[in-house]
Amino acid sequence: MILHVRHLTAACALCAALTACGTAPAPPAPQATRRPTLAAPARPPALAPVVEHGSRTRGRTVALTFDADMTAGQGARAAAGERFDNPRLIATLRRLAVPATVFMTGRWAEEYPAQARSIGGHPLFEVANHSYSHHAFTDDCYGLPSLPRKRMRTDVERAFTAFREAGVRDVVPYFRFPGGCHDRGTLRALAQTGVTVVHWDVVSGDAFATDADAVARQVLDEVRPGSVVVMHCTRSAAPVTERAVRKIVPTLRKRGYRFVKVSELIGAAARR
Repeated sequence: MILHVRHLTAACALCAALTACGTAPAPPAPQATRRPTLAAPARPPALAPVVEHGSRTRGRTVALTFDADMTAGQGARAAAGERFDNPRLIATLRRLAVPATVFMTGRWAEEYPAQARSIGGHPLFEVANHSYSHHAFTDDCYGLPSLPRKRMRTDVERAFTAFREAGVRDVVPYFRFPGGCHDRGTLRALAQTGVTVVHWDVVSGDAFATDADAVARQVLDEVRPGSVVVMHCTRSAAPVTERAVRKIVPTLRKRGYRFVKVSELIGAAARR
């Protein structure tokens, strides 16, 4: 489901394989084929498109997404030993064979380039943009410092540059606002970046949580076909996420759910 929204409180080109059959007795010499792409719009959209969830009717799919948060000003805290990464969580996702989309800030990729490359290079995962600075794109967004409107596009583009410089592969053109806070003005500011904004319809509540069972229950109670679940990939701010995932994944599989990356979820919705 793709929509424009004024405000929500709490991002992929489609690919198709072409084949040709020749029936003439003497077919012409084969020619190189090009991978088809969607035609570019005649003009940029007025607002960046927003996705909250995928199709509710094309099977029991669910996308687990993980925000790898680190603000531009937290370098000193990382140097002092605070951990904004969560390698155990990534290892658990790999062990359980769970596809996932990691919304990564550019500052996180700079702090943990080896981990960023490992995530982006693994076939289970894809990396999406969570801004460079993790500053808010609106005022009054969970106490985050806010970006001026004229710097919003630059901040998003700077994150993509940080991913390239860290050697991150499989970066998809999706963007998640820090805190999820946005309005029509911020969507207008990002329209020419070419990103699709990915929000969510299931809040895990893992940020600063201490009870893994409560996080798991909240996700399991709210998931519907096509859901996008927001979770976090930062040990210091979401210490029980890995334990919650170990409870969520087998239960949803028993219910018939299949885990997908956001790109598959969006692709399925676009083919309706």
